[in-house]
Amino acid sequence: MEYKDYYQTLGVKRDATEAEIKKAFRKLARKHHPDVNPNDTQAEERFKDINEAYQVLIDPEKREKYDQFGSQWKQYQTSGGQPDDFNWQQWAAQNSANQQRGNQQSGYQTRRVSQEEFEQMFGGRGGGGFSDFFETLFGGSGQGVNFDFGGAVPGQRPGGQSRPRQGRDIEHELEISLDEAIHGTKRILQLGTGRKIEAKIPRGVREGSRVRLRGQGQPGAGSAKAGDLYLKISILPDSRYEIKGDDLLTTQQVDLYTLILGGDVKVQAPDKSVSLTIPPETANGTSFRLSGLGMPQQGKSSRSGDLYVKVQAKLPQELTERERNLFKELRDAHEKGGK
Repeated sequence: MEYKDYYQTLGVKRDATEAEIKKAFRKLARKHHPDVNPNDTQAEERFKDINEAYQVLIDPEKREKYDQFGSQWKQYQTSGGQPDDFNWQQWAAQNSANQQRGNQQSGYQTRRVSQEEFEQMFGGRGGGGFSDFFETLFGGSGQGVNFDFGGAVPGQRPGGQSRPRQGRDIEHELEISLDEAIHGTKRILQLGTGRKIEAKIPRGVREGSRVRLRGQGQPGAGSAKAGDLYLKISILPDSRYEIKGDDLLTTQQVDLYTLILGGDVKVQAPDKSVSLTIPPETANGTSFRLSGLGMPQQGKSSRSGDLYVKVQAKLPQELTERERNLFKELRDAHEKGGK
């Protein structure tokens, strides 16, 4: 069996305070939680290890017992002992006997609980149970474990009833396309192992928007309600448009003749194609505003920003000899007219 260094798992010193342990746990749990790392088995296993380490180090009694064992383990290794030769069962039997004697002296009774109950009390391992090391050190293995309640189980009321505790909120980053941001969309999200939900993304969401899904966060303990899931929106870059607040910016190529003589060009807005009138002698780089064709304002279905169209001159290519001569004549006429 492998010895687990819970201090190393959380990245804290052996004399870490309760506040330091909580801070380290929260940071690592947010990073490796299965809900923010769907289909990532390594992250899931890492989260289980982090959770197990926290359950031990945050509980003064379990931490003291773990430190005592760690001291014995260090002495065993220093003396040249090999992990495979260590008598784990002797430790487990001795530990169980000490628990029973302590219970009898204090008047408490040891209750046999199922693995599911045990995981509900102490956070579990995300569906995989605690490690063999944990169960050997703190009592029990297999489907049932003996555990010294010490008169009251942490997280429970007298009589074995769960103390209601609201589940934590979870934040998950979700990437969507610009079209999905403009029109809204639905996504099927997989949370943890096998849990799927349908998330509705409203039209008009912006970069950094947080979409709240009530009750889809961490489950609550006992009768308490679950936390919420917040989807932090990230909009993927789009080759057609740039977002600027409620407005959209785009570039439209226009041939040289239309810029000089004027005319109409087709512009593709997000929802439709529109006609843009170009006045004669329009300078290259001029921007035109098309009202109400930009980003919809979230929660205001009838209001949208504007679409700004910047015209870019498209020069003629592969001119014929006659076309070149015409351009020379035009240049000469323009130069003479300017004198």
